[in-house]
Amino acid sequence: MNTKLRCLLLDDELPGLTYLKMLCEQIPELEVVKAFNQPDVFLSELDHLDFDLCILDIEMPQINGIQLAEMLTGKLIIFTTAHKEYAAEAFDLEAVDFIRKPIELERLHKAVRKAIKQANDTKHNRKFSYLNTDKGKSLLVFDQLCYIKSSAIDSRDKDVLLKDGSKICLKNISFEKLQTILPPNRFCRINKQEIIALDIVQHFSFDQITSKVVDEQNKPRMFYLSEVYRNAFLEKVKI
Repeated sequence: MNTKLRCLLLDDELPGLTYLKMLCEQIPELEVVKAFNQPDVFLSELDHLDFDLCILDIEMPQINGIQLAEMLTGKLIIFTTAHKEYAAEAFDLEAVDFIRKPIELERLHKAVRKAIKQANDTKHNRKFSYLNTDKGKSLLVFDQLCYIKSSAIDSRDKDVLLKDGSKICLKNISFEKLQTILPPNRFCRINKQEIIALDIVQHFSFDQITSKVVDEQNKPRMFYLSEVYRNAFLEKVKI
């Protein structure tokens, strides 16, 4: 992945949580979004947190980690526990990994690398996403997408052209965030203001891309390929 895995931590024992956070901060592929030692607080804040991975203890009061993991649909899970009898349940949930305590840095790093691989595999095969638009929460099917560009009205918003000619305005979303959502083998950022679907590329030169999309004059739409993003583009089109 080009960006770090955003991670939540949950362990009801504060010394264990502090130690886990310290280990995570030594792993460059991880960004710890927030650490919790109370499952009820974790659940109360869950809907407001943006994360990819959750590393959580299994044995906790009120609700255990297995029950919590069942609520984290679509998220990567790494379990930590001192009790090996939970391993079968953990893998039934298709957890990325199951780490016995006391946790060692290299063992944790190995689990994180597995999570990154799984995230990449999932991302390449992702077909759609629900995003905030000017019409509310909308389904964006990646096969239908031609390009995304900064809105002329508000650069925090992004205008999307679909292959049927219709347009959608994505509200308050960055290109960096979009690059974590779009399948990287099918889309490429080509300059500061545009991302294109690779299947619309007809041909290209050093700094210009001619697309299969036509403009109002029925001429192929041209895109500027900036130096900053040129190598990534060439790599994706296998040049």
